[in-house]
Amino acid sequence: MVSLNETRKRVKTKKFVSEEKKDMISGYLYIAPFFIIFGIVGLYPAIFSMYLAFQKWNGLNTMVFVGLDNFKIVVNDPLFWKSVYNTIVIGLMGTAPQLVIGIILAFLLNQSFLRFRNFFRVTIFMPYITSMVAVALIFSVLFSNHETSLANYVLSIFGFDPVNWATSEWGTKIAISIMVFWRWVGYNTIIYLAGIQSISNDLYEAATIDGANKFQQLLHITMPLLKPFIILTVFFSTVGALQLFAEPTIFLGAGAFTRDEAMTVVMYLYRDAFKLQSFGTASATAIILLFIIIIFASINTFLTSGIGRKKRGVKR
Repeated sequence: MVSLNETRKRVKTKKFVSEEKKDMISGYLYIAPFFIIFGIVGLYPAIFSMYLAFQKWNGLNTMVFVGLDNFKIVVNDPLFWKSVYNTIVIGLMGTAPQLVIGIILAFLLNQSFLRFRNFFRVTIFMPYITSMVAVALIFSVLFSNHETSLANYVLSIFGFDPVNWATSEWGTKIAISIMVFWRWVGYNTIIYLAGIQSISNDLYEAATIDGANKFQQLLHITMPLLKPFIILTVFFSTVGALQLFAEPTIFLGAGAFTRDEAMTVVMYLYRDAFKLQSFGTASATAIILLFIIIIFASINTFLTSGIGRKKRGVKR
């Protein structure tokens, strides 16, 4: 026979387990909306795109399995490699300067002698929240082919000939790179500013007492301690640069997909899918782009991970 105490212990154990299960179920229910939405708009399209890369499909007819033919079509297309070249060049021209200048601006915005610091912090972040369409329209006017455009007027001051920004090879790349730089430099600056403010002021005060100037403090204190933030911004900037689409599309207008001066990989992908109705080659391009992003992001992360690392000599 089971004693009364043992029966009470079993009832308490059952209640405890049931309450624990209820908490677990309620926890899963709270996080379920995110995973459901992610599965619908994120995971499913990615898996379907991988499947579609091996099919020939125009969006209406029956899919036909073609194996690796879509990848062969893409890698044998000179326009694809031109788009890769354009993406890398515009990405380097628009991304690398903003990371360097972003650190400098964040360091300056953190200085106590600077007046109206909050105003400058808000102002420098404004381009990021500005509509991309409005930004592209303004830059299309600033970099118009007319001799009296602002960009050509500035060039004429220094004795240079006017440039056909919207039609020339390098003119288009430079205009789009400046647009990318202007839009994202404030975003990276705010991230670096948050990182700088997490650094103890005692380090800067000690460096000042030791005779270090502002540049030396930036180089030997700020840069090494900003390493996690630099790695983060480099990673996101690399991914964003290789996925460049809105800026060149709006800047070039209706002829964006018929010209190759600033055709990026995502524009090439979009053209195949929605202009040529070739969803198989578009999906193959997306997979190739994924590997390109992984390669460049890994290289950049490896290079930036060496910031602040000191070489240690072996004493004998």
